[in-house]
Amino acid sequence: MKGQDITFDANGKPVKGYLALPAESNAPGVIVLHAWWGLNSVFKSLCDKLASEGFVAFAPDLKNGKIARSIDEAKQQMPENELEQCYPVVIGATEFLRNQPEVRKGPLAVIGFSMGAAWALVLASERPQDIGKVVLFYGNYEGMDFSKIRADILGHFSDIDEWEPLEGVRATETAMQAVGLNPTFHLYPNKKHWFFESDRPEYDPEAAGLAWNRTLEFLHK
Repeated sequence: MKGQDITFDANGKPVKGYLALPAESNAPGVIVLHAWWGLNSVFKSLCDKLASEGFVAFAPDLKNGKIARSIDEAKQQMPENELEQCYPVVIGATEFLRNQPEVRKGPLAVIGFSMGAAWALVLASERPQDIGKVVLFYGNYEGMDFSKIRADILGHFSDIDEWEPLEGVRATETAMQAVGLNPTFHLYPNKKHWFFESDRPEYDPEAAGLAWNRTLEFLHK
């Protein structure tokens, strides 16, 4: 399946995104929230892979077209007003995907990577009626109020991640359990942050393959 670049409305402003459709309509919808690199080919390819598995996949551009190829570039490109810039895009993407004729009625899923994982949790909290499943790839929002979330949650983390320390992951897991959630967090020993992304030096194909299979099983439930 090959998706296409599109433009959608986010609080009255045009925003770019990438939409991939499956062969069959009346399909479940999945929002893909990219890492701080931007909406690059890795995340577009992921949408295509999801479409080949029978999902309508949509990745909004949270960085207004900017693509970073290094950590320094990503840091420089991060907006000072990330909340003001990204929040309407995440909410608008949800509305856009829900209104696609190919998407079946019912809750959507959201997959977030690093920065995008934090936004996935925000979305699940802000729109609990719309989000039924959340997949977190090495990203967290430690200390947030998880009490409004009604989604099932799957997480992929490392035990040595300097960007997302295990202590914080465990604290989030405990906080989620305290409000009645039952998250499933998988640890990938000795893997680095961004281990799922094939264009990164941290990429680990074995761990990425296992995480992908676990994600598909979770989404197909």
